[in-house]
Amino acid sequence: MARKTKQQARETRQLILDVALRLFSQQGVSSTSLATIAKAAGVTRGAIYWHFKNKSDLFNEIWELSDASISDLEIEYRAKFPNDPLSVIREILVYVLEATVTEERRRLMMEIIYHKCEFVGEMTVVQQAQRQLSLASYERIEQTLKECIAAKLLPANLLTRRAAVLMRSYLSGRLC
Repeated sequence: MARKTKQQARETRQLILDVALRLFSQQGVSSTSLATIAKAAGVTRGAIYWHFKNKSDLFNEIWELSDASISDLEIEYRAKFPNDPLSVIREILVYVLEATVTEERRRLMMEIIYHKCEFVGEMTVVQQAQRQLSLASYERIEQTLKECIAAKLLPANLLTRRAAVLMRSYLSGRLC
């Protein structure tokens, strides 16, 4: 069998991610096997294992890609509003709320996280990784809030950590 080009490998990886997202949404994570994903994607289980260690690794990758888009937006908005950190926060919050309604991938991911994934067994690793991402997110939000205070856009007595936790919690529906 001929070896795939790097482009073909990227396309196969993306196909697996897309099919897994759809199946996780339809069946739930625990009810979806890698064999089911492989069959639906028209690839072998070996192809899945070439790209991902296991189902939790695959799911974590889907989640990280979802979160990465927000990090990219933060960079974009910081360039767009270099002296206005409050506008950066506002634009990110508006994006997250709108994207949950308008972007199918984000909507499916939220549905899976909150209704179709049990964080037990092999999925506890994903939960721990996401907890670390949440903590890093709190740090970024808190730093931006401190920048807002320094720019006199927010009151000096704002409890920045509490505000960061509350902002993220309002969006995610959970504290960590």
